[in-house]
Amino acid sequence: MNKLLPLPILITAALLASAALAQRQEQRLDSGWRFSKTDPGAAMQPAFDDSGWRAVRVPHDWSMDEPLRADLGSGNGYAAGGIAWYRRSFAVGAEQKGRVARISFDGVYERAQVWINGQYVGGRPFGYSSFQFELTPYLKFDGSPNVLAVRVDHSRQMDSRYFTGSGIYRDARLSFTDALHIAPWGTYVTTPQVSAAKAEVKAQAELINAATTARQLTLRAELLAPDGRVVATRESQARLAAGERRALAQTLAVNKPQRWSLETPALYTLRQTVLVQGQLVDQTTTPFGIRSFRFDASTGFTLNDRSVKLKGVCLHHDAGSLGAAVPVSVLERRLQQLKDIGVNAIRTSHNPPAPELLDLADRMGLLVQAEAFDEFTPTKNKWIEGWNVGVPGRQGYGEMFAEWGVRDVEDMVRRDRNHPSIIMWSVGNEVDYPNDPFSHPVLGARYRPAAPPASDLVRWGKPLVDAVRRMDPTRPVTAAMASVEMSDAVGFGELFDVAGYNYQEARYAADHAKFPKRVIYGSENRHDYRAWAIVRDTPYISAQFLWTGFDYLGEAGRWPLRAADFGLFDLAGFMKPRGAFRASLWSDKPVVYLAAATASATLHASQSGQGTPLLDQQKRAKVAEHWNWPAGESIVVSAYANTTEVQLWLNGRLVGTQKAADAVEGILSWTLPFEAGELKAVGLKDGKPVAEFKLETAGAAARVELKRVATGKDGVEQVAFFVVDAQGRRVPDAAQKLRFEPLGAAEILGIGNGNLADVDDPKDAEHAVHEGRGLAVLRRTDNAMPARLRVSAPGLAAAELPL
Repeated sequence: MNKLLPLPILITAALLASAALAQRQEQRLDSGWRFSKTDPGAAMQPAFDDSGWRAVRVPHDWSMDEPLRADLGSGNGYAAGGIAWYRRSFAVGAEQKGRVARISFDGVYERAQVWINGQYVGGRPFGYSSFQFELTPYLKFDGSPNVLAVRVDHSRQMDSRYFTGSGIYRDARLSFTDALHIAPWGTYVTTPQVSAAKAEVKAQAELINAATTARQLTLRAELLAPDGRVVATRESQARLAAGERRALAQTLAVNKPQRWSLETPALYTLRQTVLVQGQLVDQTTTPFGIRSFRFDASTGFTLNDRSVKLKGVCLHHDAGSLGAAVPVSVLERRLQQLKDIGVNAIRTSHNPPAPELLDLADRMGLLVQAEAFDEFTPTKNKWIEGWNVGVPGRQGYGEMFAEWGVRDVEDMVRRDRNHPSIIMWSVGNEVDYPNDPFSHPVLGARYRPAAPPASDLVRWGKPLVDAVRRMDPTRPVTAAMASVEMSDAVGFGELFDVAGYNYQEARYAADHAKFPKRVIYGSENRHDYRAWAIVRDTPYISAQFLWTGFDYLGEAGRWPLRAADFGLFDLAGFMKPRGAFRASLWSDKPVVYLAAATASATLHASQSGQGTPLLDQQKRAKVAEHWNWPAGESIVVSAYANTTEVQLWLNGRLVGTQKAADAVEGILSWTLPFEAGELKAVGLKDGKPVAEFKLETAGAAARVELKRVATGKDGVEQVAFFVVDAQGRRVPDAAQKLRFEPLGAAEILGIGNGNLADVDDPKDAEHAVHEGRGLAVLRRTDNAMPARLRVSAPGLAAAELPL
């Protein structure tokens, strides 16, 4: 993705020209917006009075500003939709006349319509697509205000199976370029040949001449190494007629390249400069990686000629109490948490992600499956009263898919195709789910003759696949299939370069034998041990993508449950026991961890037939990370470890030692009567301790404790809060409300506690803990001024933390 040079001079409420007009200029439009959850008919007109509207910052998700309600639909997490307007003014000086002005949005949910100075410039219905519009013909260049107005229509709020958010929930930017410039998303960089000795880099620039006369130009391409050195340069000349748009390609070579990998994600930079008579008129910089990869039907996935198993998770775009407006530092912490437990791949379920997530994946060394859609047309079921409960609604993207599907997938690929982290494009998730909506006789007794025919999967899917290959022939195209049986019956599976199987591990062996040239991988999988073991032990299965990395809003049960609990981490970002279990399977670092449950609960779980019993999953034991149980209760203690042996100690006494070979479905366990005190696991390798984990019985709640977990360059602070006993041990059953007071230059963005049934206002100054903990996300409003957070509760000693 192009990185644009910032404006050299920024003045409050105005975007003014500087002497450096040879550079393209860009400003984030984050402040200065006014917002109203109304639909006045004249709100696009410059003279409209918005003085009574609320001031907001963008990104902004109004679904998190309003109370959740039981009548608003479980699919979207019982969050409000509706219609709203945003307005903002800016001034432009006469020096900018003759240049091209554009407004761009990374995401507006949904059905956005945009006006400048009362003139409609365009709209975009899909809430996850990035888009831009030219403003040049309608701007005033005399320093007087230009009024930008955006109408957002999410009145069909029950339109998704999971939380979407509402509003301008991703970044917005205003840019100015010379009339001769590189088009938006006009850079395309590939590495056709890569070896340890040499790499060939192909750089393409799509140029636009918006001037009224022809222009003779020089296009200069420079490759900058990760340390900033220029390592290759190429120049080409061209003449563009007035109004012409043309792509120019250049080939460069890099000797002994630093290859992008999971361990060393080295990023080069392509700097493209447009010159006219030796004078710079436009310049962009595009980070990219030099790497090679391939999928093979027999041997799986290789990156830079090295075999790699994709240890992936699916991620929705929300972040708990923040909704869909997620600061980049929150995304970064979440990705780092996943990477720390051994995750090396992300599936962007089920829509194009924020550009910042892909930037982070590039820098951090994570592989990405970029996904476009959750449905074709007609729409899927949208549950209203609870997941798979009652009568579903039928609103959704399927209503606009026929008109916009190809354009949306093209724009996803054009925007994101320079990211080295992306290794495949997915055109859809479970679009072949039986009878939702498509059906086929191969389903037997489940076949519904009145349903849309499954052959429509090919009718709608093939144009998408063709579009992706036009935009980027260097990466495979895939889909996450829910019913390979039905897809194969109509030829849908044959459209793809690699075939994603959701929860169909039982088909791997037979389908590999039947389709020996088919690349098969797990595109969505459960957390149990057996689902991973088949990937680990089968050479031709390259990947597993767990459902999910984090708990997510929406796809909820009956009210007041507002979220789904499939994650390795909860809504507030605290690791669950199943996250530690995954670390024991995937991490390269020594891992040992303890969780516990009553013996009666684990017996019920083991009889449910749902796979690994000693995990915190549906229909299984709700194991917990604490050592507070009724006196004398029989407790099953689970140890998740990747060490060769584990010792279990209780109050200084050795309970027993077990070897890794003793594990049942990856888990070691002991049953013992509860005794208060300290329970400790020690992981041994070659007889020596290499890892340790403790659970301690907590006493009565005594005080609040605060811990800073992340501070971002974006001014966002993430602070974990706990209710602890006199010795500082988390009280696992604490559930009292705390009062949050940002003192000084700071504001609350969101407060959450991981509880799926917590329907309190995430921005309210009072919020409860859940299991003795939670997370507060704050933003510093003035970095030059001091700020601190004070948290208190009746009967507890308060805590303060400087920000």
